[in-house]
Amino acid sequence: MPSTPNDPGETPREPRSTPTKDPTMPLDDDARESGRTRTDEPDWDSIFASQPEPSPGAATEHRMSPARDTPPPRRRARRASGGSSSGGGKRWIAWLVALLVVLGIGGGAVAFVWLNFEDQVRKVMGWEIPPADYEGAGTGETTIVIKPGDTGGDVANALLEADVIASYEAFWALLLKEEPQFHPGNYMLAEKMSSRAALDALLDPANRVENTALIREGLSADQAFDLLAAATGIPVEEFEAVTADPTAFGVPAEAINIEGYLFPARYTFDPGVDATTVISTLVNRTFQSLDQAGVPAEDRHRVLTIASLIQREAGSNQDDFYKVSRVIQNRIEQGMKLQFDSTSHYGYAWAHGERQEGGVFSTREELDDDNPYNTYYHTGLPPGPISAAGDLAIDAAMHPVDGPWLYFVAVNLDTGETEFNETSAGHSASVKKMQDWCRSTGSPNCD
Repeated sequence: MPSTPNDPGETPREPRSTPTKDPTMPLDDDARESGRTRTDEPDWDSIFASQPEPSPGAATEHRMSPARDTPPPRRRARRASGGSSSGGGKRWIAWLVALLVVLGIGGGAVAFVWLNFEDQVRKVMGWEIPPADYEGAGTGETTIVIKPGDTGGDVANALLEADVIASYEAFWALLLKEEPQFHPGNYMLAEKMSSRAALDALLDPANRVENTALIREGLSADQAFDLLAAATGIPVEEFEAVTADPTAFGVPAEAINIEGYLFPARYTFDPGVDATTVISTLVNRTFQSLDQAGVPAEDRHRVLTIASLIQREAGSNQDDFYKVSRVIQNRIEQGMKLQFDSTSHYGYAWAHGERQEGGVFSTREELDDDNPYNTYYHTGLPPGPISAAGDLAIDAAMHPVDGPWLYFVAVNLDTGETEFNETSAGHSASVKKMQDWCRSTGSPNCD
C-alpha cells in the first residue's frame, strides 16, 4: 500500500498541474495537523480502501441453491455511521468524486476514477453493481446437460461451471424477465458467451446434440448396427464384439445371436455412450415390450421368433399380422414346413457370413441350403428370430385370429395386398395373380 504523506521515508513527488481547474482539495486530518495543503492527485486507493465493510447483517452475494428456484439477493453495501475523523475526511472526498461522476464534470480525472474505481463509487452511492457478463457469442465448444427436473438455477450453475457465462446473476436476471422453458438434453454451446447469447443458444433446437437412431420394424441386427454406429460414432465392430455373447445382456441361452432382441424404436443417446450401454438399452426395451404383452419369461424366445416371422412376412400391411400368425400356427400343428422366403434369405446369409439384406423371392441356392433357419428345408420354427419385431407383431404372435388358412401370398407388391387360402389350388391361383401383376407393372419389387 502507498506510504502516507507524513511518512519520513517518502520521496517527495512533483505535483501534477491541472490546466483547467484549481487543484486545491479539501484538507484531510493529517494535512490539517501539519499545516500543509495537498496539491498532488488524491490517493484513490487509500480513499476507497477507507470505506467501511458491510455490517454482518448485510446481504452478500451467493448462488441460488439448486433445491430452491428463488432469486439471489441483490448486492448492496450498507452505509455505516460513525468512524474516526480521518476516515470521515476520506469518505467526504469519495462522496465528492461520486458527485462529480453524477454531474458529469471533472473531465479526464473523473473518467479515470470511474474506470478504475467504479465498484467503490457505486458502493458509496448505494448503486447496485452490474453483474459480470461476457460479450458476444463466445469461442470454442462445450456440452451443457439439462437433466429432467432441472430448475433455472440448475441451468445457470451448469453454465457457470462450464465457463459459458461470467456470472450467475446476469443469466438469472434474464430468466426472471423472460421465464423461458428449458427441455432436457445435451446442448453444444461456446465458452465465454454473453448471458443473452447463452440463453438464445439453449432455446435453439439446432444446438441440441441428439445421437438419434431410428430402428424400424423388420430390420436385422446387421442393419441396426449400421444405424447405431451412424448415430453414436461407435464402430460397427464394437457392436459386433459386445454382442458376441448375447447372454451377457440377459438374452435366453437358446438364442444363437442377438437377432430379434434389438427392439425397433427411436433412441437418443448421450455423447460418449459406449456400445454396451447402447445394446443394453435396446435389449431392455425388448424385455419391456414382452412383459407388457404378458409373455412369460420362459416363452420369450419362441414368441419373439414367431413375431419376427410375422414382421417380415406381413410387411407394412398390419391388418394381415394376425392372419399370418394363424397360418404359422396352423402349419406347425399340421406338421407342414413353413416355407417362408424370409427364413431362406436370412439363413443363407447367416450360414455364409453375408449381410442380412433380405428380399422377396428366394434363389435356388437359398432354397437348397440346409442351414437351420431355412424353413423350406426344415419343419417347424427356425432356431431364433430373423428380424426386429414391434409391439403389434408380438401381440399377433400371442393372439392369432381364428381361421383355416394355410397359405398366403402378396398379389400386389407395391401395396402389400395379400390373399390367404386354405387349399393349395387356391394358393396357386393367387401366385399366378402375383406373377401376372409383376409382368404387367415391371415393378422393381418383383426383382
